[in-house]
Amino acid sequence: MCTRYISPEAGDIERHWHLGGRTPWRGGEVFPNYPGAFIRAARDTTEAARELVVGQWALIPWFAKERKLKFPTCNARSEELAGKASYKQPWARGQRCVIPAWAFFEPNWETGKHVPWIFRRADGLPWGLAGLWNTWVDPATGELVESYTMLTLNADQHPLMCRMHRPDPKRPSELQDKRSVVPIAPEDVDAWLFGTPAQARALVRLAPVDAFDARPA
Repeated sequence: MCTRYISPEAGDIERHWHLGGRTPWRGGEVFPNYPGAFIRAARDTTEAARELVVGQWALIPWFAKERKLKFPTCNARSEELAGKASYKQPWARGQRCVIPAWAFFEPNWETGKHVPWIFRRADGLPWGLAGLWNTWVDPATGELVESYTMLTLNADQHPLMCRMHRPDPKRPSELQDKRSVVPIAPEDVDAWLFGTPAQARALVRLAPVDAFDARPA
């Protein structure tokens, strides 16, 4: 699971992902249940346009009675999107998003202790991480609350990401279910945001090792 990342500020996001307008967002470290910025298909036009939105990092599903949930939704297992109650509606509706990040953090336990590692792109550009978004209506106030979740994928066979997270002593090494975020390449952003479910599913894959600049933080 990823529970901390560094978001670019709005200007950097708008320049890199070719967005119009100016959404107030200062960037910086983002943690679950705090505000973060994400890119989705613009909702006020019939054209294939992108928009930047600021919302809560922890998706609030349609059935929630209150904003504060009793279960974590900052990360969503991509293998469960079509069936899990919290995510199946956004997935079916194509509510996919890209989460901009200069870097994200994961714990390494190879020393027997929690050592945070930082993951940047090797080319110095920001990551665009796959996510889902939802707009929730507070039943008490009528407030519209934007929120999002970050997709993860099994990384047991990935040479780098399999080294992250605390190992489960009850599981063999090849069945640890280590997780990784899912980067969306710049050339695939439109297919992720506007494509069919089959096109989007084909983009749920791990980044090659040489895409990473990874080291202890």
